Amino acid sequence: MNTKKIIAGLTLLAAGIAIGYGASQWRSSHSTGDTQGPGASETPDRKVLYWYDPMQPTQKFAKPGKSPFMDMQLQPKYADEGGQADNGVTVSGQTIQSLGLRTAPVERGRFAASVDVVGTVQLNDRDVSIVQARSGGFVERVYARAPGDVIAAGAPLVDLLLPEWIGAQREFLAVRALKDETLLAAARQRLQLLGMPATVIDQVERSGDVQGRYTVTAPQGGLIAELMVRQGMTVSAGMSLARINGLSTVWLEAAVPEAQSGTTQVGQSAEVRLAAFAGETWRARVVSILPEANKESRTVRVRLEVPNPGQRLKAGMTGQVSLQGRELEALLVPSEAVIRTGRRAVVYVVDAPGKFHPVEVQLGAEVDDKLAILGGLTAGQQVVASAQFLIDSEASLKGILPAAAAASAAGGAASAATVPAAFSVTGVIQNVSPTEMTLAHEAVPGLKWPAMTMAFKLADPKLAQGRKPEQKVRFTFEQRGDDYVITRIEEVSR
Repeated sequence: MNTKKIIAGLTLLAAGIAIGYGASQWRSSHSTGDTQGPGASETPDRKVLYWYDPMQPTQKFAKPGKSPFMDMQLQPKYADEGGQADNGVTVSGQTIQSLGLRTAPVERGRFAASVDVVGTVQLNDRDVSIVQARSGGFVERVYARAPGDVIAAGAPLVDLLLPEWIGAQREFLAVRALKDETLLAAARQRLQLLGMPATVIDQVERSGDVQGRYTVTAPQGGLIAELMVRQGMTVSAGMSLARINGLSTVWLEAAVPEAQSGTTQVGQSAEVRLAAFAGETWRARVVSILPEANKESRTVRVRLEVPNPGQRLKAGMTGQVSLQGRELEALLVPSEAVIRTGRRAVVYVVDAPGKFHPVEVQLGAEVDDKLAILGGLTAGQQVVASAQFLIDSEASLKGILPAAAAASAAGGAASAATVPAAFSVTGVIQNVSPTEMTLAHEAVPGLKWPAMTMAFKLADPKLAQGRKPEQKVRFTFEQRGDDYVITRIEEVSR
């Protein structure tokens, strides 16, 4: 009997535990369902500001219903929900402290925009001399010269024997003996036309001796870039004998990024620092900006002229070029305060302690760690200089647009409301009533809609006559206020 009583007691105890556990689970599930159900958030004392589509949070609606963009219900936005004040974001003081959020003032200052690029030293192709034979003849001697040699102005290059000069000089001397000034002037002119220098003509006239040999000298000092003559060669009038490149100045060719080339101008000054001469700075000047950009590197070639005293600069050397822009005055903010999305640049302006709103700005040049602001801000405003990406994420979730972008979106909406556009697409009827029709329709490129299922209003109840689910139709609709209204519909054969 005692054993039976013990077993009965244990059974009753186990049953009580099971019943208690089940009751607690029932209450927990019903409590959770109440807090998560649609009616829980819609308490009578909460004021609804507007309704919105979570996938298109910037679009606001005055009443609940289905989203015109997606097959889902609109969500309410309540007045007591935090995180948004007007077109801004509210952040608690504790969060600001934990994020280490810093602000910086918008200041007006002066700066000289500079562009730092790498340049390569080249020979100055504007300082070139071509040495040519003035008359046909023979090469008797080539002086010890070779391409790459550096020579001084007047240095001998080659001795030529010119038979045409010999015959013309003898005729000149014979005419001189006649003492006829007219014939003498004509004979002297013939010698000049044969390319004979005035010094040689004077020497022949003064000495009475024929000068058949002529030493060709360098017209300027510099580098022998080419030497096209060898001993024993026959040369003709006008044949090139040598090419000499001057070295008093050199070019420095730099590739300036396309985005920074707009401020570069001919005559602009620059500073050059070469790896071969550490600690030295060379002054340069922009002499030309080539009219064609490199398609692969997206750079513009800029040529600078650099004085070369002592011929220390050698072609092929590389150096750092700093193009000095003119001094400008502009609003400046820290570079880290600007969020660049690719389509726009945004900063967060401080409205009050813990309250911020995004502003789209126009950027100018960047100098050190400062960015010039061409539009969007005023001097004296405070902007967020750190942790702004977290604020931007919150703003994106709330559908908050920068000031300029919001104005653009509002302008586009107003324009669309003024002149409603009509769109024609094909769809399949899902549900139909005298005032509304739900269709699974194809994409609408004009509105950037994907293929989806949504409800449309009917402009006339007669449009619903003869229509039934699963029927394929082609329909035309337009936007009227917050509704999309079907104005024409016709059946399409499958």
